[in-house]
Amino acid sequence: MELPKMEEVIFLKRYKRFLADIKNSKGHKETVYCPNTGAMTGCDIPNSKAWISDSYNHQRKYRKTLEFVETLEGIIGIRSVLANKLVEEAIANGVLIGSAALELIRSEPKIPGESGRFDFLYTQRDQPIFIEVKSVSWLVDKQVGIFPDSISVRALRHLDALCKVREEGHRSMLIFCAQHTGIKEIKPALETDPEYFDALSIAMDRGLEVRALGCSNDLLNYNADREISFKLR
Repeated sequence: MELPKMEEVIFLKRYKRFLADIKNSKGHKETVYCPNTGAMTGCDIPNSKAWISDSYNHQRKYRKTLEFVETLEGIIGIRSVLANKLVEEAIANGVLIGSAALELIRSEPKIPGESGRFDFLYTQRDQPIFIEVKSVSWLVDKQVGIFPDSISVRALRHLDALCKVREEGHRSMLIFCAQHTGIKEIKPALETDPEYFDALSIAMDRGLEVRALGCSNDLLNYNADREISFKLR
């Protein structure tokens, strides 16, 4: 995907969940919108180089948005919802192995029999495939990305729903999208959320397909351009 024009700044801190303080290119402190609901573990290092976009919407209380932060290991996408667009483009471009014949039916399909939604409904050779996408930004040793970075009840609910549609005879797929360019492999966070780890292990035994994508980012274009390894341990 093509990125908007951005301003290079210095990241100072993130607080109140959706706010971040930065030092702009003129050396002045500003508060910007932080579009990330997670813990942002390893992404919120003070005095990191960062980039913000400007909506030019003066009706917004915080018209500028924190988009990327850079660490020694790579550039991190802060806007977690971009993972869906990255994955959709990757599937359309055949990046995901075996995805050439996938056809998008709709985004945000209802979970059958429940009130929530998955991220995508695809079909392949007339067989429905329900897909859930998770953004991964927590990098640990040896270029390994870990998910989740805090206990995630929502992610656990999605696993349960993916298992149910699999039991009903449909394909179900979980795609981890590494929004950190330094991540080369993804694993579930056993120590952080052991319940999620156990549920994911059971779901895979029941036929859940788990895939992972890595991203490149030159601050002009941002793409999930390769499939990377996923391992339980």
